[in-house]
Amino acid sequence: MSECIDPIVGKILAGWRYDISGIAPEMRSGYEEHFIACEHCRKWQRLHRTIDVSLIVLASVSAGVFLLAFGVIRHLGPRHAFWLELAALSGFALSALIWLIVAVATPAPMAVVDVARLGARHVHDRLPAEIRDRLPEELRVKITGQS
Repeated sequence: MSECIDPIVGKILAGWRYDISGIAPEMRSGYEEHFIACEHCRKWQRLHRTIDVSLIVLASVSAGVFLLAFGVIRHLGPRHAFWLELAALSGFALSALIWLIVAVATPAPMAVVDVARLGARHVHDRLPAEIRDRLPEELRVKITGQS
């Protein structure tokens, strides 16, 4: 595995879980340059974002399964249905709480927004000029990041 090109900056970034979204833009530029130059830190950042997004996906799937279980129990109406429904709703509530904690405590939602913005920029760049010109100016600025 490669080594960090600047161990001091690498240790700072590791302490922040390779998340620079919460710092001021003027401070962020140096860390962004480090990510561009340092393959080691880029790999670790990618790993952390993958874990964060995977946790959100797993909590979402879990919540969906608990809701499905609740619906099946409600539909079939077995003995002790009340306790089974209560267990299914408790599982849904716990999954929703875990989803909320992960979404608030990690930069995963911002990473997903960045990926969506890159996809929108890619689509925007492939649009014919006459369609691109019909887009509202504020939407064009949001997509391209330039005025």
